[in-house]
Amino acid sequence: MQINENNYVDKAEETITRLSKKVDRRGNPIAMVTTSKIRNLLSMAADIYNQVLDCKDNELPTELVSRIDYLRVRFIYECGRDEKTKDLIDEADLLSILKQINGDKNNYILFYHYMEALVAFKRYMNKNDD
Repeated sequence: MQINENNYVDKAEETITRLSKKVDRRGNPIAMVTTSKIRNLLSMAADIYNQVLDCKDNELPTELVSRIDYLRVRFIYECGRDEKTKDLIDEADLLSILKQINGDKNNYILFYHYMEALVAFKRYMNKNDD
């Protein structure tokens, strides 16, 4: 999936909407990942985001590119720990989007805003969630 400044909010809304409508083979709703879990994923990305904002150039330094790659590893690990988290990461195509950052400051900022939008729509659509 490609996200850009014009579509990332709609993509986040579509992703959360699809996840909230998932049902099992019997037609019973499948519980979605909690808002807290999505916020934890966002939190992992937040420290990098703050450092990215301080960069003068659009091309990120090697240290930050390595941290973004490690963030992808952490997301993969979280997929292995929890099926609901895996559903979110797969449905939102987060691993692919992280790969597409490619050391570009604006791409990371866009990724982070997309993550914020996912949290916002999850919270909006599931008010009783933790």
